[in-house]
Amino acid sequence: MSNPNFIDYVKIFCRSGKGGTGSRHFRREKFEPKGGPDGGDGGRGGHIILKGSKHRWTLLHLKYNKHHFAGNGEPGGSAQKSGAKGKDIVIEVPPGTIAKNAETGDKLLEILEDGQEEILLDGGKGGLGNTHFKSSTNQAPRYAQPGIPAQEAWLILELKVLADVGLVGFPNAGKSTLLASISAAKPKVADYPFTTLTPNLGIVSYRDGKSFVMADIPGIIEGAAEGKGLGLRFLRHIERNSMLLFMIPADTNSISQEYDILLLELKKHNPELLDKSRLLVVTKSDLLDDELKDMLLNDFPDVDHVFISSVAQTGIETMKDKIWKKLNQ
Repeated sequence: MSNPNFIDYVKIFCRSGKGGTGSRHFRREKFEPKGGPDGGDGGRGGHIILKGSKHRWTLLHLKYNKHHFAGNGEPGGSAQKSGAKGKDIVIEVPPGTIAKNAETGDKLLEILEDGQEEILLDGGKGGLGNTHFKSSTNQAPRYAQPGIPAQEAWLILELKVLADVGLVGFPNAGKSTLLASISAAKPKVADYPFTTLTPNLGIVSYRDGKSFVMADIPGIIEGAAEGKGLGLRFLRHIERNSMLLFMIPADTNSISQEYDILLLELKKHNPELLDKSRLLVVTKSDLLDDELKDMLLNDFPDVDHVFISSVAQTGIETMKDKIWKKLNQ
């Protein structure tokens, strides 16, 4: 998945339907002019519903469709007939979408699975008809309940990409090259920083027909958690990954220092990210011989690692084995 129209954040206005008014009707027939109250209940107002859909990859379809109004409930009728319910509005979103209140920032709900439905705003309950208020002391109530008013709010929808493995690294660390070489994904690859501007997903084949999903996000720079570069906007996508691959090129000045900076940015954004399984992947290792690899190991962080070259296709199978083992621990 690589798309210039990748939209992972939208702000929408929603209003549920108001409940229908209860009826104050009295039964009037030819030979029973005072038949008593028979007013029906008002119909429920329509809900605003979020529904997960595997056919949606982004929130692009909501970018230019920001207003969503459910139908109002119909008033109650005679002969204790209830009013019709208001039409529900179902908003399809990709699995991994979170809904928040735009004013308070409070999380309301999240959609994690295809077909999952959650009510975002409840429709107003219909009012009770006058039949419900009949008693021995009040046999002809001339009142009924109004319907419950509609709810309305500005809401934020955020998409967090769902993947098994997330690629973490500085710009131009070889993340997109790796994804392109081991999956059918076609991310943009070039020899300058910030080539990747949107998240990319690829399905990586493993042994015996098995597979896992890998996500490449735009490169992180030092200070990303404070809003520098593109990292802050996309760091949330890492939260959905089961494990993290720290991608550091072999020709960097200090692998250990770069690894520590990446860890710090993740910790600033969300300390829980440090609880995820990790694998250090040293890219562009076709530039190294065995002697240079031994020298680099003297300045290595205490984390499981593998040397790979996406161009020369070396170390790829070892990396896949380590990933599969960690995913299934």
